[in-house]
Amino acid sequence: MNRTWWKRASFIAASMLMLAVLVKMNGNISSFMQHIKEQDAVYTFVQVNRSDSEKAELLKQIKEEAEKLRVEPINARIDRVYKAIPGYNGLEVDIDATYELNVNTVRGAQLRFIYREVEPAVQLEDLGSYPIYKGNPEKRSVALMINVAWGNEYLDSILNTLKTEDVKATFFFDGSWLSKNKELALRIQQEGHEISNHAYSHPDMATLSRSEQQRQIVKTEQLLKEMNVNNQWFAPPSGSFNATTVQVAREQGLLTVLWTIDTIDWRNPTSDQVMARIKSNLEPGAMILMHPTAATEQTLPMMIQYMKEKGYIPGTVAHTLSSERLHDAVEGVDIF
Repeated sequence: MNRTWWKRASFIAASMLMLAVLVKMNGNISSFMQHIKEQDAVYTFVQVNRSDSEKAELLKQIKEEAEKLRVEPINARIDRVYKAIPGYNGLEVDIDATYELNVNTVRGAQLRFIYREVEPAVQLEDLGSYPIYKGNPEKRSVALMINVAWGNEYLDSILNTLKTEDVKATFFFDGSWLSKNKELALRIQQEGHEISNHAYSHPDMATLSRSEQQRQIVKTEQLLKEMNVNNQWFAPPSGSFNATTVQVAREQGLLTVLWTIDTIDWRNPTSDQVMARIKSNLEPGAMILMHPTAATEQTLPMMIQYMKEKGYIPGTVAHTLSSERLHDAVEGVDIF
């Protein structure tokens, strides 16, 4: 009995020592245990010293597979209907990192690949002065756009919903509202939401002179800079703009964004009516226009849950319009 006990104790001690060494090498216990779950024990515990010829063969195999696995980037482009469409990053195998990952694993084990993103040659910023209505159709991201010129009584509830759902939105501030509600604007900023420009006094931009359009954008942009906001976007009030609007915004370093789906929440629709609009028009890259209204307050939780159920990632304009890929849910793929 004593001999059996000592054998068990020795085995446990040796196992704990091996675990301690591997944890030190791999970072922490949780990541180590996750690795155990994902790979069989032999793959994790055994390292193999390959001969030079075996290493050369492994490298050749990785390069051959890399050619098959490459996903070409998609360039930003001008669409006849939707105007400027952002690009989407491609993927390629990181040969060196993939080799290092596999060189000491058991012979015959399934190869694991490490990928890196490849940016398109033509980016959104390269297209010139065009409005933007939607993101790239290959990216299952949708933007929540909340234009704020009134409706303070609903903002607290809307912000609480976004926090509960762990979703960030883009708030476009009217400058005159911002000048009177700096504390509320600061709360929105501190909660991690994107903040952007919605002109100063909610004008009909298309009816204004060039100098007045510039004044409307610059005045609000100055307020945003006082909040240390590095803004990228301009949303014209009521969607009214002309070529001058887009050019003037671009001169201030801003791209003009509109929307794919209008909730028309200012008309006080029911939640069912808002959801019907969402369900019939939701698509990858959609830009969804809202305001701080009772309709949005009531419908936003259902809206976000529906998007998630359908495999979309709701977020900011910047996230939706960037060329960065969403994380690929593919087993054995690591992206750096």
